[in-house]
Amino acid sequence: MAPPNQLCLVLVIFLSVFSLSSLSTSAIIPKANVSLSIPSSQLVENLCNGKAIPNRRFCLKALSTPEVIAAMDTTQLGTLIMKLGAANAKASLNVYNEIIKKPGSPQALKALNCCVEAYKYAILSFEMVSSELVEDPQTANYDVAVIGPEIANCEKELINAKVQAHRLLAGNRFMKYYVSMGYEITSTLELENPNEY
Repeated sequence: MAPPNQLCLVLVIFLSVFSLSSLSTSAIIPKANVSLSIPSSQLVENLCNGKAIPNRRFCLKALSTPEVIAAMDTTQLGTLIMKLGAANAKASLNVYNEIIKKPGSPQALKALNCCVEAYKYAILSFEMVSSELVEDPQTANYDVAVIGPEIANCEKELINAKVQAHRLLAGNRFMKYYVSMGYEITSTLELENPNEY
């Protein structure tokens, strides 16, 4: 049986992802006008002010869970970011899989399948990066960075196939935000330990 801390983390991640929106894409589209209910830690503030972060507000909102705020160091924060990224990717993958079941054009099906593969890759990469943070932040940095082009390709395929699903494109944008947070945290880890790698 999982330790109580892991169960609490899983529950908080699930509740955080679930509460981000009331739409069927609840895990991928956060409410835009919700104020932060928990003050952010200095680690979160520093991360969300980083150069690689394109949307500070999203970063602060996504990282406003009690577990993230309680992170004691950059490695802990990085691990939690990777878990949030993987959870978001899984939720997005579920949305794509549901949409694929509906009738559509061959071009749309091809684009949706491309996105399914991109999100499977994102899930594996976020999970892999979690284990690399301590041993090799440089590899972790690369592995999180290469998720971005996969999601960009998915987005390109959706646009080319004229798939009219704004929530999918919004979900892709949010996934890019998680990638940028992952990139920023792994870059920070590299700088904190310059001689070890």
